[in-house]
Amino acid sequence: MLTLPRFSQERSMITCDANHNALCSPDVVPRNEQRIRLLSFNIQVGITTSAYRHYVTRSWKHLIPHQERYRNLEKIGFLLGDYDIVALQEADGGSLRSGNINQVQQLAQLGNFPYWYQQRNRNLGPFAQHSNGLLTRFEPQRLEDHPLPGPSGRGAILAQIGDGDDAIAVVSMHLALGTRARTRQLDYVREIVSDYRHIVLMGDMNTHAEQLLVNSPLSSLNLTAPQVCATFPSWNPQRCLDHILISSELDIANMSVLPVPISDHLPVSMDIILPSASPTYKFAQQ
Repeated sequence: MLTLPRFSQERSMITCDANHNALCSPDVVPRNEQRIRLLSFNIQVGITTSAYRHYVTRSWKHLIPHQERYRNLEKIGFLLGDYDIVALQEADGGSLRSGNINQVQQLAQLGNFPYWYQQRNRNLGPFAQHSNGLLTRFEPQRLEDHPLPGPSGRGAILAQIGDGDDAIAVVSMHLALGTRARTRQLDYVREIVSDYRHIVLMGDMNTHAEQLLVNSPLSSLNLTAPQVCATFPSWNPQRCLDHILISSELDIANMSVLPVPISDHLPVSMDIILPSASPTYKFAQQ
């Protein structure tokens, strides 16, 4: 991995390589080469929450392993198998609470993804490895790990899919709760994608679409947010915090918030139509 002083502010961005899943097998059913199926999911380290009181009564699950977590990860892995690029938030990179299992790697294996990347945002040693993750069936032409400005613990992963004018910048992120820190982070994200024509921003952004598109640094990017349905809390959704934002040049085939209350957030899915049928977008297994 190589640290590059690429930006106008001091930042510790690194370029890196995606991990290859040696256990990945060829798809039995061919995938649609004209579309990319996207999913963003805050998985809360595999913990099911179905009431606000569970944040207190089940808080021990954030500290020690338990069987429900393993079952939930299997459910999530089964869900992910239908998608081509997945952004994960609140995954554990291998610690006591996850049974020393890297959940990003495990979900790549369960979903049969050939490429995956774990971004560790908080290192609590043997007790917790707070992470974002990216799973993809396309080999990234470029992969960047970006710790976001503001309080430590937030990050973004940029993967370039394809090359040339049709390249798509896919950014997986988890943004801050506070408005001031989140605005700094959105300004950072705006800068790292500014050279791309086609943009996909995915993740738990901790605010509503109008704030992102109208009242944030992203307003200059001409993005759209077709998904406005509530994603949090999963047991009684009232707030739309999880998003897939896309540049206006990309067409949408369909989108939805999936009624899968495995975590405290609901996953968001979207199918986008590729800007061309160029071989630059070929799936890894084909």
